[in-house]
Amino acid sequence: MKSCVIIFPGSNCDRDVAVALQASSGSAPQMVWHGETELPKCDLIVLPGGFSHGDYLRSGAMAARAPIMRAVAARANAGTPVLGLCNGFQIMTEAGLLPGALMRNAGLKFICRDVFLKVENSDTLFTRLYQRGQVVRIPISHHDGNYFADAATLDRLESTGRVAFRYCTADGVVNAAANPNGSLNNIAGILNEAGNVLGMMPHPERLIAKELGGSDGRPMFDALASLLQNA
Repeated sequence: MKSCVIIFPGSNCDRDVAVALQASSGSAPQMVWHGETELPKCDLIVLPGGFSHGDYLRSGAMAARAPIMRAVAARANAGTPVLGLCNGFQIMTEAGLLPGALMRNAGLKFICRDVFLKVENSDTLFTRLYQRGQVVRIPISHHDGNYFADAATLDRLESTGRVAFRYCTADGVVNAAANPNGSLNNIAGILNEAGNVLGMMPHPERLIAKELGGSDGRPMFDALASLLQNA
């Protein structure tokens, strides 16, 4: 599998993603600077977490207008899988690759801790090695992770199976107490209409081995690696 990780000024999870991709695929990804205008041939594109451009204006707003994002959008529209994690998710919404917006956390504080997620859709490129309804533990680290969309957009996401993950309790209950940031419908990750773009606020790349405290994030990268290697 050939993969690319896009680096923006302020990215700080690009190396974490690179380690996760290499662990699952056996191949190091190509690291692509945001000022480039073309992407090398690749099977997967990842927009990593961090604080691109210092989160000035809005989180992801400046990065969404980087030269490389035109190429990312073109590849996404052509069917290449694109994964956005945390700041990558914010960039995706700002670039129009995914609907909605990520606003300030409801508590107006930065949150960095593990949370539990319920797998809502396991029939995707990214989640096929999870089970629908499975509860996984994944870290979050954000100040602007409060997912918002208008009622019509939420209805489309829900009715077409485009909610990939929801915040939940350890035993899988989706309620307000399990929602760390105020996201509508406890949404933690969504897909585009074609299913080849996933944006999520939690960081699966941070839990890929027992040495890191757990491996609940590993199946996502294994799923992508095995599928794309056999494509």
